[in-house]
Amino acid sequence: MKTRVTELLQIKYPVVQGGLAYLAYAELAAAVSNAGGLGQITAMSLPSPEALREEIRKIKRLTDKPFGVNFAIGQHGRPYESMLEAALEEGIPVISVTGGNPEPLIRRTDGLDVKKLVLVASVRQAQKAESIGADAVMAVGQEGGGHLGRDDIGTFVLIPRVVDSVQIPVLASGGIGDGRGIVAALALGAEGVEMGTRFIATEECVHAHPAYKEALVQASEHDTAVIKRTLGTPARVVRTPGADRILKLESKGLGYEELKPFISGERNRLFIHKGDEQEGFGWAGQVIGLIDDIPPVQTLFDRMFREVEERLAFLNESARRSQ
Repeated sequence: MKTRVTELLQIKYPVVQGGLAYLAYAELAAAVSNAGGLGQITAMSLPSPEALREEIRKIKRLTDKPFGVNFAIGQHGRPYESMLEAALEEGIPVISVTGGNPEPLIRRTDGLDVKKLVLVASVRQAQKAESIGADAVMAVGQEGGGHLGRDDIGTFVLIPRVVDSVQIPVLASGGIGDGRGIVAALALGAEGVEMGTRFIATEECVHAHPAYKEALVQASEHDTAVIKRTLGTPARVVRTPGADRILKLESKGLGYEELKPFISGERNRLFIHKGDEQEGFGWAGQVIGLIDDIPPVQTLFDRMFREVEERLAFLNESARRSQ
């Protein structure tokens, strides 16, 4: 399968693994890259530039395929400059930026052979990313897991709007977890997809607690909620008692400082690393309604692209019969 995304990133299939805070490390990223997609390491979940260097060197031992490093930046995030310098010194081929203003990161890579991807949730953000030098944008609809746009625009509307607004390649994100979603994204004008939640429920996502993975398998598309909407930073989670507590506190009008102990990275890790659903929470998109197993990444890719072939064959046959 060849698109501008596969050519840009030098990958076999137009699939990018999401940044997945506290989960996207060398084991998962290498498995995705080895299967033909673009795996990514989550930089800002690591404690130091030295730890990031080691993770990059580890993935290089596990794969000789392209991979990326994701920088999740935002209003309350810690400084990323030293992490970015470490990644660039290690010769990473791709960076992606989620949250916050991507321009300083993009500017730092001027003149370097590094491909830049930016996650966006609106036409305006996509046009801004293109204007500052992004090589591609990943447009996430409101079905997605983790942090979303504020406008509640679904993937089926957002993707063609973004495609029509920029000249650079667009990857679709939000609600995609199988071959049917990939074909739909391509039909909407995207040239690839970004998937996050689906990759959590895989064998190589070794840092995700079995209880977290099982929650994704057992839940339906009705079992997610959007937290932090009152803070202007909406983010989708799987429903747990810990997530419900956050929603209840928000309903009482609590501000950031009062909510901070409950929405922190530590609370996130309580569930995703330790399986404590009473006190913690975990990101997840509505695509959990399509997840019913925890396969190896390679098996997932084989199945997805078998589905792609089947769907394309069906559409081609339908078109032939209508002539």
